[in-house]
Amino acid sequence: MSFFSFLTPLLLASHLFQGPGQGTQATAANDATPGTFTWSANRPLTWADFKSKPTPSDRLAALTSANIDVQAACQDFKFASTVRAIFIPTESWVRDPSKATPNLLRHEQLHFDITELYARKLRQKISLAKFDCEHLQPRFKNMSNAVFAEWQREEARYDQETNHGLTTDRQRGWEVNIQNQLNQLAQFAVK
Repeated sequence: MSFFSFLTPLLLASHLFQGPGQGTQATAANDATPGTFTWSANRPLTWADFKSKPTPSDRLAALTSANIDVQAACQDFKFASTVRAIFIPTESWVRDPSKATPNLLRHEQLHFDITELYARKLRQKISLAKFDCEHLQPRFKNMSNAVFAEWQREEARYDQETNHGLTTDRQRGWEVNIQNQLNQLAQFAVK
């Protein structure tokens, strides 16, 4: 029996405010998108997290819906941001939970891990940038869009190279590679 998975990335949710008194505090992803939860090394996905149902035309065994939630603000001309990898249970599904394997769940977990990797890459880029609140756009948008495009390409390459997790040795190789990259960017993890 073949199992397939896929990630449907959502569009960038970036909120920018400029000038004194016009900024807002960045909120946690859970507040920004009800029903979601933020990536955590201590909280792996379980099949119970996949709350949606596939449509009859869906051919995959499971689908992970994740996003990078970006919130940015300028208050009193000082830039601040939060970037979080979030999982969206109400858009994630497994076709037949009684037949879902641990290997399929590992494949889906790695989709979420890749989302966290690109959230860290964006946090790193933001930390290195010197944003001027008076001239924030289009620089911030271009930076965010570039990371999102890279993330989407990586997700597609992951499914292609692992045959949606069915090529076991490639799946293991991706798991090691992504874990190594997460470790290299550990200083950009949400604390």
